[in-house]
Amino acid sequence: MTSQEVRNQFLNFFKEKNHKIVPSAPMVMKDDPTLMFTNAGMNQFKEYFLGNSVPKSKRLTDSQKCLRVSGKHNDLEEVGKDTYHHTMFEMLGNWSIGDYFKKEAIAWAWELLTEVYKIDKDSLYVSVFEGSEDDGLPLDQEAYDLWKAIVPENRIIKGNKKDNFWEMGDQGPCGPCSEIHVDIRSKEEKAKVDGASLVNQDHPQVVEIWNLVFMQFNRRANGSLEPLPEKHIDTGMGFERLCMVLQGKQSNYDTDVFTPLIREVEIITGKKYGKDEETDIAIRVISDHVRAVAFSIADGQLPSNTGAGYVIRRILRRAIRYGFTFLDTNKPFIYRLVRVLSEQMGKAFPELKEQYQLIENVIKEEESSFLSTLEQGLVLLDSVIKSSKDKTIAGDKAFELYDTFGFPIDLTALILEEKGYQLDKEGFEKALKAQKDRSRAASEVSKDDWNILKTDTEQEFIGYDSLEADVKLVKYRKVTSKKEGDQYQMVFNLTPFYAEGGGQVGDKGYLEASNGDVTYIVDTKRENNEIVHFAKSLPKEVSGTFKAVVDKKQRWRTACNHTATHLLHQALREVLGTHVEQKGSAVHSKYLRFDFSHFSKLTTEELREVENFVNARIDGHLPLEESRNVPMKEAMEQGAMALFGEKYGDTVRTIRFGQSIELCGGTHVKNTADIWHFKIVSEGAVAAGIRRIEAITSDAVKEFYFNNNRMLFEIKDMLKNSQDPVKSVASLQEENLALKKQVEQLLKDKAKGLKNELIAELEEVNGIHFLAKKVDLDAGGIKDLAFEMGGQVDKLFLLLASENDGKAILSCYISKDLVAEKDLNAGTIVRELGKYIQGGGGGQPFFATAGGKNPAGIPEALDKVKEYLS
Repeated sequence: MTSQEVRNQFLNFFKEKNHKIVPSAPMVMKDDPTLMFTNAGMNQFKEYFLGNSVPKSKRLTDSQKCLRVSGKHNDLEEVGKDTYHHTMFEMLGNWSIGDYFKKEAIAWAWELLTEVYKIDKDSLYVSVFEGSEDDGLPLDQEAYDLWKAIVPENRIIKGNKKDNFWEMGDQGPCGPCSEIHVDIRSKEEKAKVDGASLVNQDHPQVVEIWNLVFMQFNRRANGSLEPLPEKHIDTGMGFERLCMVLQGKQSNYDTDVFTPLIREVEIITGKKYGKDEETDIAIRVISDHVRAVAFSIADGQLPSNTGAGYVIRRILRRAIRYGFTFLDTNKPFIYRLVRVLSEQMGKAFPELKEQYQLIENVIKEEESSFLSTLEQGLVLLDSVIKSSKDKTIAGDKAFELYDTFGFPIDLTALILEEKGYQLDKEGFEKALKAQKDRSRAASEVSKDDWNILKTDTEQEFIGYDSLEADVKLVKYRKVTSKKEGDQYQMVFNLTPFYAEGGGQVGDKGYLEASNGDVTYIVDTKRENNEIVHFAKSLPKEVSGTFKAVVDKKQRWRTACNHTATHLLHQALREVLGTHVEQKGSAVHSKYLRFDFSHFSKLTTEELREVENFVNARIDGHLPLEESRNVPMKEAMEQGAMALFGEKYGDTVRTIRFGQSIELCGGTHVKNTADIWHFKIVSEGAVAAGIRRIEAITSDAVKEFYFNNNRMLFEIKDMLKNSQDPVKSVASLQEENLALKKQVEQLLKDKAKGLKNELIAELEEVNGIHFLAKKVDLDAGGIKDLAFEMGGQVDKLFLLLASENDGKAILSCYISKDLVAEKDLNAGTIVRELGKYIQGGGGGQPFFATAGGKNPAGIPEALDKVKEYLS
């Protein structure tokens, strides 16, 4: 049975049980502040379990793309080393939102596994929650009795809270669960050891295949449990593991989910899978990680240095370094796997085919960049080894390579071992823990329970039509973070405040109580389909009616910028071609940012054409044509553009200005004339094949031109009101260039005169001609002087310092024969001496320079350098 057939049979089985098949949500979370990635099948249904939305069907089923590499569910370091952990995986699931419960969930799971998939009943074990004294919960007797009617009692295992009680997070819906495990060992092995004893023991052939979660409690902030008003079912079955069982394999990587990728790695690298453990691990890592990275890029998340983008970059770099270390690859090759992946999974997930070229380009550029970093890291590590006084490399040095330069710690340890050195692992772990603690403390948020004032009120957004309204507080809670301090989150029965989403920032404004007291709203976000308003304080009286007022000026500026992004998108497709697709945006009140797919830098002429196109639509006074609750199919037939990686419902909102029509939930001007003018302020690269434009509109453009005019008048004034300031500045540049050449010549002459004086001051230390001295030259003069002296004096070691404009410079010159003979390195020396001048630097082994902000440290640096000659 192929993997495609396995997936289809699952979905069709539950379709026959009256479940609605829904598409997989994007793997990258966009409107859930509590998660970076979809890490479980239920994530897209959280709003239903919390009672914030009503689903179109109470029975749902799908195959969800998931990623688990951070936080509570962190499997990254296990991936590749065993045969059943993955970063990106598919979660097959069926859900009941207040409909059926344990009886049906258990019966249908058993029916599907044993009657449809024909899995041997004697190879299956089930577990039930044994209860918890801490939570005052008894054994899940209901689940136990239901299973006892299906399987022998010796195949029912009582599991603890860790294995058999599922929680959405520290707070929220939770409940006991029943896991189904499968034993795929040989008959001989089964006869020797009972499979029940291997359940949840990380045995590679006795693995969990399906988890049936019975959501029946709510975890409060104080840790206590309360019953949910409705009971729900949330199940998740690992697709890759299921394929392993049904295809009679002993490893997920031996199934047709992975074998096409593994074969391609073998072809590209010339290595064989199944011959050597280190090679096998590397091939598994690469085959797994390319899936995670490709799907993330397809869903709109590019590798970067922060947030979700950093996680994706980290996954890709782990794959690159495994190829570099164990498959002898020093050139990009992982990007070549994208074609195979697209062909293999493109039918089930068409975004892989539609975004194929972008995915390939981004991965290739990331590979090239990191391979260059690895080469640089090898040089730096070699320098660290040479400067070490013993055979143990300090953990903080290794951490600096890891943290600053991105050099993998496992590669550092491997190279050290090969060279006869060892790593201070304890010191490294200490430095890493300190960094993680700092990061965790900075991002940690504590939340109180919601104080619910009203339970029967439907929340409504009216902000498209009105900027103020009389509202009532439905619920509120206190949240505390290191970054923001104490804040309060409030939810109202209706609101004119737009919640952050679709790239647009959330509204700000205020609440006015009946007695005139004002509470300022500092941000608005959407969480679990609720519009949450943030404030530094609560109203003194939480009952009664409030007047909610949106900051009109900020909303208007933001609306101008959001409408301009639509016109910009249309302009780019018109000027550059229809290959242009939006890849991200940020719409603020002061500016807009727009990321798009394009293969090269825009020329000045192209930028001018784009600006002119947008401004022509502004001058054309195009009215807003808005349609709400349009069926998705109808909107697409009208030509509306949908964005990859966005989750759309059955009905959507369309925004049209002339020929520009897009699916959009943001706020817009009533007429393009309201924007006044559009001005591009920057254009640059974000990643391979991705460009970014930053632009301004309305008031910001007026301020831009005002500042430019002010600077022009100031320049003209400095040029004695020259009639042609451009010509005057060009003349000054020519004059300045001539004077610079004169100064350079004078400094060279000065250095030549100084050379003989310094040669006379050289002292001999252990057969080395040595001098450490402060001189009155700039960095260029010092370099010329050092090389002049090096041409006349053998075995020369110089440290020359200078002070210019309150900054310190240290330059070290070492004769090349000394570099080889004494194992000295100028780059290492200036980096270490740089701490005395509160700076740093580097260079080549024979000449290097450091700069710093503390000239007072120069004497100590000059004094300490002599220690390197001992």
